Amino acid sequence: MSKKVNVQFAGKPFKSDPAHKHVAILGQVSNLKRASWNDVRNHLEPKVSESVWKGAVASLNPAPTDTCALWMNGASVGAFSEKSSRHNMPSGAYHIPKLLRSCLLGKGDKVLVVVCKEEEMFPCGCAIARSFSLFSMRTDSGGATKPARNITVEFVVVGESTCNMVDVAACLQDTADSIQMAARIVDTPCNIMNTTQFVKEAEEVGLELGIKPTIISGEELNERGFGGIYGVGKAAVHPPALVVLSHCPPDATKTIAWCGKGIVYDTGGLSIKGKTTMPGMKRDCGGAAAILASFRSAVKRGFKQNLHAVLCLAENAVGPVATRPDDIHILYSGRSVEINNTDAEGRLVLGDGVAYASKDLKADIILDMATLTGAQGVSTGKYHAAVLTNDEIWEAASVAAGKASGDLAFPLVYCPELHFPEFNSAVADMKNSVADRSNAQSSCAGLFIGSHLMGAFNFSGTWVHVDMASPVHSGERATGYGVALLMVLFGELSSDKFLQLLAPSAALFESANCDGVHGCEGNSVA
Repeated sequence: MSKKVNVQFAGKPFKSDPAHKHVAILGQVSNLKRASWNDVRNHLEPKVSESVWKGAVASLNPAPTDTCALWMNGASVGAFSEKSSRHNMPSGAYHIPKLLRSCLLGKGDKVLVVVCKEEEMFPCGCAIARSFSLFSMRTDSGGATKPARNITVEFVVVGESTCNMVDVAACLQDTADSIQMAARIVDTPCNIMNTTQFVKEAEEVGLELGIKPTIISGEELNERGFGGIYGVGKAAVHPPALVVLSHCPPDATKTIAWCGKGIVYDTGGLSIKGKTTMPGMKRDCGGAAAILASFRSAVKRGFKQNLHAVLCLAENAVGPVATRPDDIHILYSGRSVEINNTDAEGRLVLGDGVAYASKDLKADIILDMATLTGAQGVSTGKYHAAVLTNDEIWEAASVAAGKASGDLAFPLVYCPELHFPEFNSAVADMKNSVADRSNAQSSCAGLFIGSHLMGAFNFSGTWVHVDMASPVHSGERATGYGVALLMVLFGELSSDKFLQLLAPSAALFESANCDGVHGCEGNSVA
């Protein structure tokens, strides 16, 4: 079941009355002071006068946020500080969810006006989207069906504006819908969002885009050599699966693959988690949810190169045929892995995913996204995903895209010659869990995935690993992390001019070591 909340972005100014729809006007305090009365009067008159508006804005003193009522419970203004350290987002959009809880009181339809600079519309719009969760199975007395709640968002741009607001609204709408989609999948428990249902989610996205997915599931995974995905998911009632959606424009010159970890539930397997650490493991599919949702938005906004979404789906369950510590699996790369920890399963499914992306799809640029390690939160915190890459230019670009999108990211140390020996095995090519958990554990886990690329650490293309175990959720709710990051990081390859404005330099894709062979499965129907 889903709680119906429609977040709608307006492409042009409109009029509303605070007596009928509660209006909240938000922005950094400096931007609010730059906005003119004509910018906001459509949503305040006749209940609020110009003098009341100016007096309220002058009274705001955010530390880091502050609010002021403008008219009863029908209109309010909320401000947040523009202070931002060099590893934070200049937009301050991370304050918006808190302000919305303060400003948008009660139920029913709302109007939200955001006052910001042009480049800040994207992170602010994404922050609004992740503030309204869709999934809920709470019951209400009476049994009556409640009407959908509508949140209508208008932007007031201060300073220079170069983009067409109708086009900006369309971009934000697609991105916001995908953020909410990713969050809904992550919030849905495994008794509903099992691997079979996740495959249906991918099929629905394919139907929307005119793309027929490639699906390899169950025993076929084992027969075709996907020992990682099969080994992790074989004990579950619902079969593991590799799902690939491919967008193949006729004039493409590069191939990009996004691979997502989709562990719909992680008990830890036979290395079982404890009763306090297992709750919340429905979120272990956050990487695949973000990849699927990002693929949807990227294609809808006109992605100009070959793009593949590779979803590695499994439930890490306990059962008679579950993988045991000491078992050895052969992954799709052909490399053997001795299992010394069944709770280090995400790297096994993604090892198969990146091997398929490099070997079969012949991708020039491979990005994998995963809720991979609890150590990520220790390494880079609750708000910044951890980025590991073989390309220094992409490392800097990922950080820049994080600041521009609102999905913050920060680098991990990339040093396979020092860290990969943690996986040494006497009987296989590698173990799946480190010997020393205090030695750059998140980096090591990422390197395990990279070791299954064609050529391993001599992979001829660009590889980016994003560990978003902590930012995938805030409290008990999923955030839809990853969609905004990918839309901006790969914005240069989009036909959308707003995404191009936000994206890192085009030189980013020139840095990728392309070998001139561009693979596409050709399963695009449209």
